[in-house]
Amino acid sequence: MLVHNISKENSILNTFLSEIRNINIQNDRMRFRRNIERIGEILAYELSKSLNYKSETIKTPLGNCEINLPTNDIVLCSILRAGVPLHNGLLNYFDNAENAFISAYRHHKDNPESFEIVVEYLACPNLENKTLILADPMLATGQSMVATFEALKPFGNPKSTHLVSVIGAKEGVDFIDRHFDDNTHLWIGAIDEKLNKKGYIIPGLGDAGDLAFGQKLQQ
Repeated sequence: MLVHNISKENSILNTFLSEIRNINIQNDRMRFRRNIERIGEILAYELSKSLNYKSETIKTPLGNCEINLPTNDIVLCSILRAGVPLHNGLLNYFDNAENAFISAYRHHKDNPESFEIVVEYLACPNLENKTLILADPMLATGQSMVATFEALKPFGNPKSTHLVSVIGAKEGVDFIDRHFDDNTHLWIGAIDEKLNKKGYIIPGLGDAGDLAFGQKLQQ
């Protein structure tokens, strides 16, 4: 797997990352969602550099212009619910993409520190020979990303796969590296040092879904 850690180079991305982490700013839900969306736009721009391009002639009011345009058939797939703002950021740049959505959540049994990933709702177009962009803002253990990819397999074999996350833990990056092939790309805003006992990223930012949309109903 090819890992593109965008935070390794200084850019405006660092401002948005700092604000979604900052406990004095992140509780503004509208700003949190917008910052996730803006990070998605930056990751989409970086990802776009790896796509396939073809020269086309564009007619302007004053003449013709040759320009290279992307040719990939893209499908954006996001994991609900936290993935919605990230999906919107990617869709702002890949506005002709098809879209897929899937729900994946942690199901805790008896031990609150252990869980399994449960996939329920899934809506997806045909993926055969297309460019799949699988987006999940928090790459913690990596189990959700793998479980989602497995659930998508009945919809066809993508020509290429790109994984997009805002923040990940090294453990999660290592986990998906073992489950995706060498040609898979991971585009990520930052990679943090570790997970805690409950599988949350440290230092991370907390629960992205709760910060974006409010706390989940307690069962």
